[in-house]
Amino acid sequence: MATTGTLAPATRRGLLAVMSACVVLVVGMVAAINLAVPALAASGLHPSASSLVWIVDTYVIFFACLVIPGGAAGDRFGRKGVLLGGLGLFAAGALLSAVAPNVPLMLAGRAVTGVGAAAVLPNTLAVLLHAVPAGRRAATIATWASMTGIGGVAGNVGGGALLAGGSWRWLFAAAVPVALGLAALAARVAPVSPRDDRRLDPWGTLLLVAASVALLLGVVEGPEAGWGSAVVVTGFAGAVVLFAVWVVVELRVAHPLFDPRLFRLPALRGACLGMTAVFFGMFALFYVNASFLQYGKGFGVLRTGLGIIPMTVPLIVGARYAGRVAGRIGMDVTLALAFACIGGGMLGLSTTGTGTPYAVYAAWLVLTGTGVMLALPTLSGAIAGSLPAAQAGVGAGLQATTREFGSALGVAVIGTVLTSRFVAALPEAVRADGDPHTVAQALATAPGRAEEVLAAFVTGAQVALRTVGAAVLVAGALVVLSSLLSGRGTQRGATTAR
Repeated sequence: MATTGTLAPATRRGLLAVMSACVVLVVGMVAAINLAVPALAASGLHPSASSLVWIVDTYVIFFACLVIPGGAAGDRFGRKGVLLGGLGLFAAGALLSAVAPNVPLMLAGRAVTGVGAAAVLPNTLAVLLHAVPAGRRAATIATWASMTGIGGVAGNVGGGALLAGGSWRWLFAAAVPVALGLAALAARVAPVSPRDDRRLDPWGTLLLVAASVALLLGVVEGPEAGWGSAVVVTGFAGAVVLFAVWVVVELRVAHPLFDPRLFRLPALRGACLGMTAVFFGMFALFYVNASFLQYGKGFGVLRTGLGIIPMTVPLIVGARYAGRVAGRIGMDVTLALAFACIGGGMLGLSTTGTGTPYAVYAAWLVLTGTGVMLALPTLSGAIAGSLPAAQAGVGAGLQATTREFGSALGVAVIGTVLTSRFVAALPEAVRADGDPHTVAQALATAPGRAEEVLAAFVTGAQVALRTVGAAVLVAGALVVLSSLLSGRGTQRGATTAR
């Protein structure tokens, strides 16, 4: 087996292709499940509105919270071995989800799949960074970053194709052979890279997972349980306490999961906030888009999956030029433009309705995708450049944590706003026997009032998109303002991005 630094150019290209496919798989699963939400809502699992959000978010929570430990485990025990083990876990979790007879087993399968994804994603970048020459690392990071964006869209398209042909269970079943096939290819082409003797941090990992679950518990359960209910208040209070304890623990251990003091670096702090905001907006959009096109515009599931393709055009065509743009106009201006496109695109999407031509909808998707295209390589370069090469796995894990936590939070927030506004917009007659929290529940309650139910959903989707779009604009302004106030030079930021 070849070791780091001995790979021929053709082998490096093959390695890049396999690692990119692994990224597309684990990120695509985050997006693909959104297309199955209407089918799951009407399935024999009989999930509530909050259960639907948990089915989407359980994978993302474990993915987000364990991705730094996954990177650290690769640094400590070998990146190739942890990557292969992660693909095996991913396949096992997907199989469990495919055969799950009830919601609890579905959630267990989603959790196992998320653990596997957390082992896969950071080690794909770590393997690549240790296999390419120093002069190719910036281009490799840009390609890897673009795959995380393309993966989300590929999940929509691939998921739509699978769901159009059969049950929602096919979505999970199809992931099993793909993951095992990629494991076989990775075993063949991935080199063995040096290991780091850093110890793992199990307490830091446990606290981070618990704090994140507590936070999302409060967000997700709010619409059904009530914002003043014991479960919601306990969730938010527990999140504050657990995050505080996590910081204290990380400051005291010899080898922390992630040293909070690193956030003193303005470039790293701003880039992490920016990455979280980008994925907050992007996956919130994926969650609503899947249901909006099916419920609001009457698209079939395949057409819905294809409907997100306009967002991919800037990612595919322009990602390689993002570094050049940052080099010419500066990192701060690039990020300001990126967030303006993402937030503005989502605000534009919030103005569309059942009668809006799809061409108009697609144009707003292109604008949003342009912002993502500018943001991902720029922010990825800033994060990767802030940590030493010996912690490549942890650095990749930090990038993935911000991405996946932003994704989970985006789904939770937009799902919460969508549900609350949907219920509020329903006619009183539909709500007479209790508030239905999903379209399927509302249609079952009042099958003769489908038009009013769907109109209420569209209203909820518009408010939800408007809320998230505004949040992305505010977060983007904070990122740029923090950069300007910190005194970081524009040219210096651009160099990092390249």
